[in-house]
Amino acid sequence: MAGDPRDEALIRAALAAAREAGPRDVPIGAVVIGADGTELARAANAREALGDPTAHAEILALRAAALVNGDGWRLEGATLAVTVEPCTMCAGALVMARVARVVFGAWEPKTGAVGSLWDVVRDRRLTHRPQVRGGVLEADCAAPLEEFFARHR
Repeated sequence: MAGDPRDEALIRAALAAAREAGPRDVPIGAVVIGADGTELARAANAREALGDPTAHAEILALRAAALVNGDGWRLEGATLAVTVEPCTMCAGALVMARVARVVFGAWEPKTGAVGSLWDVVRDRRLTHRPQVRGGVLEADCAAPLEEFFARHR
């Protein structure tokens, strides 16, 4: 399947956000794009920096985007792009925020909840199921993680 240049641009923006992660945080970045195509927010993982177990890039970006969007907590029509497949917490949060589309880079077979280990976002029991595209610029997204874990082991 040929790469969609729009999705690749979203993942490049998420990669730029990932570079803002602190030295002790796993370099994962996320960006939220509104229905009109404007960037609402971007964030990097900050669990270590903030001492907050919920401070994943996706959660921080969703929180900031909801404030900017002006429709309360709903992010209908928005796209969340993230460098790594979201975990169960993040997948649940983006479903609850009514994000229309999720685009991610590297698959995460150990904790991924958008098709790898679980598939929270496509669970038919939920009232909202976003569209998903995974594996966008996968090698580019996996490289910073591999470098991070090589330094920290």
